[in-house]
Amino acid sequence: MRDIAVVAFVQTHHTGEDTGLSETELLAPVITEIKQRTGITRFGFTCSGSNDYLAGAPFSFVAALDAVGAWPPISESHVEMDAAWALYEAWVKLRHGEIDTALVYGFGKASQGDWAEIATVGYDPYYLTPLGVDADSMAALQARAHLERSGAKEDDLRAVVARSRAAGRDNPFALHLPDPEDGDHTVAPLRAHDVAPVTDGAAAVVLAAGDRARELCERPAWITGIDHRAEPHLPGVRDLSRSESARLAGERAGAAGVEVAELHTRYSHEELILREALGLGEEVTVNPSGGPLSADPIMATGLIRIGEAAARIHDGTAARALGHAASGPCLQQNLVCVLSGATNG
Repeated sequence: MRDIAVVAFVQTHHTGEDTGLSETELLAPVITEIKQRTGITRFGFTCSGSNDYLAGAPFSFVAALDAVGAWPPISESHVEMDAAWALYEAWVKLRHGEIDTALVYGFGKASQGDWAEIATVGYDPYYLTPLGVDADSMAALQARAHLERSGAKEDDLRAVVARSRAAGRDNPFALHLPDPEDGDHTVAPLRAHDVAPVTDGAAAVVLAAGDRARELCERPAWITGIDHRAEPHLPGVRDLSRSESARLAGERAGAAGVEVAELHTRYSHEELILREALGLGEEVTVNPSGGPLSADPIMATGLIRIGEAAARIHDGTAARALGHAASGPCLQQNLVCVLSGATNG
């Protein structure tokens, strides 16, 4: 099995409102830039992540291929979830030895609809979807369960948001949001600032294997461990105050000893749960980019976490970093990718 690395990462300057660009127009500059950075015009494999319900059209990923260029024919695939899982598919294909490079990208325009409501259609179709319970209400159930078990307070949630927004203001790609202010609960115990902001954006990552990675990048971010786990659809059959799937994925990926962790936390309480599940102590810097609480382009957010973690390896500010992605209600599915400046070998 060959070593695989993230060799390039590009993202949009995310916006909090619809600027009139289509998904294809949003994505095109990102693809152009990543091709220029790597000098590659045709990749061994291309894989994307998007959501037809959010786009409001079937097979929306097909139109986005106009930004990539699909002629002459390319080897291409797609996942109907966050592009972090598209990265996993590309990683598997690279490990098989059939190709040397892969382009992975994700995009989303949350300004096109209410994501908390749209997410409902992805829940269990027999019990949860008919209830019409939205994503924010589901998250609030989990937040309450965690606060009651752990003894954490709403002030702890506010501190997570304040730190994330402060970091986001130093990130030119994130939304520059003010410090959180007390207000009425949106869904108790969550307030408006505890929920990731509406964001439009896109991101792309290039993976490469072995010597090809060394040719393309001075300091490749080698994937030394990657794993994803899922829990049952129904929230009533699992302990919402914890994330067992994140714990398992972290153990399998070898999360111990990381210096930086980029976590896919769309709600403030999720950072507390994931810190516990992944064993991240105070010495670990969490979401130095500002994380999803500063910018949350749906279907690209998890991929951005991996890209941001890789960027810390690329610039030498970290020797070992973790990128995390989540999907489904109440952290139902979790993917953990551990990156290092050195290979396992």
